[in-house]
Amino acid sequence: MDALLNLSEEVRSALADGRPVVALESSLITVSPSVEPILDIEKAVRDAGAVPATIGIDGGRFLVGMEPEQIEQIRTTPRVPKVSARDLGAVLAGGGPGATTVAATVVIAERAGIEVFSTAGVGGVHRRAQQTFDVSPDLLQFTRTRIAVVCGGAKSILDHTLTAEYLETAGVPVLGYQTDRLPAFYVRKTDIPVSPVYDLQLAARAMRAHWEVNGGGTVLLVAPVAEDDALDGAFVEEAIGRALEEADRAGVTGNAVSPFLMRTVSKSTGGRTGAAGRSLLLSTARLAGELATSLAASRAHGAEATR
Repeated sequence: MDALLNLSEEVRSALADGRPVVALESSLITVSPSVEPILDIEKAVRDAGAVPATIGIDGGRFLVGMEPEQIEQIRTTPRVPKVSARDLGAVLAGGGPGATTVAATVVIAERAGIEVFSTAGVGGVHRRAQQTFDVSPDLLQFTRTRIAVVCGGAKSILDHTLTAEYLETAGVPVLGYQTDRLPAFYVRKTDIPVSPVYDLQLAARAMRAHWEVNGGGTVLLVAPVAEDDALDGAFVEEAIGRALEEADRAGVTGNAVSPFLMRTVSKSTGGRTGAAGRSLLLSTARLAGELATSLAASRAHGAEATR
């Protein structure tokens, strides 16, 4: 037994039985107006036939599968830190609560034996990274963690061309679910090509084959936001450009840049980015549940074939 893991009974039972489980980050909890949006994301996973495992930290242990009261506790506790992979040791040692980002969540999910993680958008290479060297730790963690990440691409405020180049150099496969172009969070597609897959059984086989020949690493399965909720790419680029100029005038730097840009873009688009983000959280959660089901089936088939 892993002393660092505090698994809910539902997650423990599902993993023991080989049933599909989807990991979810808890950083969203700190900005949620209530527990309901988090439970809606979990419901999307359940509706797809998988067990949701929202992941957080408390009492020096990893919470894998949080109960509603645990979610509410983190949501209402002042100044709960958002924890990336590099912060895990310090937060565990301190014993206090922590809300996990993408990088930290995939570390914990792999440790627990969960094969699929869902998020609306991953981090990537930031605009102006040639000067700032600002690259999300998500990308480096993907080279270290064996997991499937389902998302709507990298966040729109990032440099998608540089992000795609980094992923290619790092050997991280990017599969487009029913698309041959990389989506960009609020925007359905960029001009960056990805490898299309048109059914999840094929995606699951491709992931298993990648892990077999490469010994691990992350595989990204990207899917665009629903057409009715998507934003026009030029419209979003104009809003980001104005937000960058405002950040420069305000002297915003370092880790404060991303949340500043997200808030400013949301305000300048009349909240439309928020609606697109919520839509994407639900659609990626459903897709992740379906993928986890396909991966569980492929694992069972492989085990049967070796008997």
